[in-house]
Amino acid sequence: MYKLKFPLLLLGLALPAAALAQSAEEKGLEIATAAKAYDQGFTDFTANMVMTLKNKSGRTSKRQIRIRTLEVEGDGDKSLSIFDEPADVKGTKMLTYSHGLEPDDQWLYLPALKKVKRISSRNKSGPFMGSTFAFEDLGSQEVEKYTYKYLRDEPCGELSCYVIERYPAYKFSGYTRQIAWIDTAGYRLVKAEFYDRKKSLLKTLTAGDFQQYLGHYWRPGTMDMVNHQTGKSTLLEWQEYEFKTGLTERDFRSQTLKRIK
Repeated sequence: MYKLKFPLLLLGLALPAAALAQSAEEKGLEIATAAKAYDQGFTDFTANMVMTLKNKSGRTSKRQIRIRTLEVEGDGDKSLSIFDEPADVKGTKMLTYSHGLEPDDQWLYLPALKKVKRISSRNKSGPFMGSTFAFEDLGSQEVEKYTYKYLRDEPCGELSCYVIERYPAYKFSGYTRQIAWIDTAGYRLVKAEFYDRKKSLLKTLTAGDFQQYLGHYWRPGTMDMVNHQTGKSTLLEWQEYEFKTGLTERDFRSQTLKRIK
């Protein structure tokens, strides 16, 4: 979906009555659909990531992770996270097949047990590897996963953002709703608030240091998830993005998860 650079009224053209009567729900869905369409075509990418966990007292620990992601036509992305450091988590791997309304398929390989564990769809709200990110936060955010409502436009730092509300449409989500700030130029997710099953603010995600790749695709350099109820936070620092590396479906098989390097 392409954004209109100039309002039709400024060009002397009348807007159809239906467009003028667009509901907040329709506009919210339109923005989410446009954001998904804008990011299509990247094919695949790899990246390195430093995950810094901070507890309530401010003590930190770091983890080194390699990320691989494959774009899948007609379905959600496939992603693989491989932990390299520290020693107690080295060799841990998580594989995610994202879907729309169907539950994401997720597998976790724990080298200490030498076993691949499938993550139940009922447990996706649990924390991932002790971080403030839940398992359900780690799949690609398919449009069908939510229903939407447009709230407003407002400045977000140096950018201008759409502010939309989205409500999980899939079973067993740990959230009742999310509020997302999406920039109007490149459809970057700049900020998101997550509300728990009691409808209280649970977490806030803030993304920054965006870089553009292949002259089009925006990716964050940092993602900071703060849990307001526990005082814990997790900072993800992304490095060394590479696109169109030649990854295929064969690189994302649960049957070979133990052997993937």
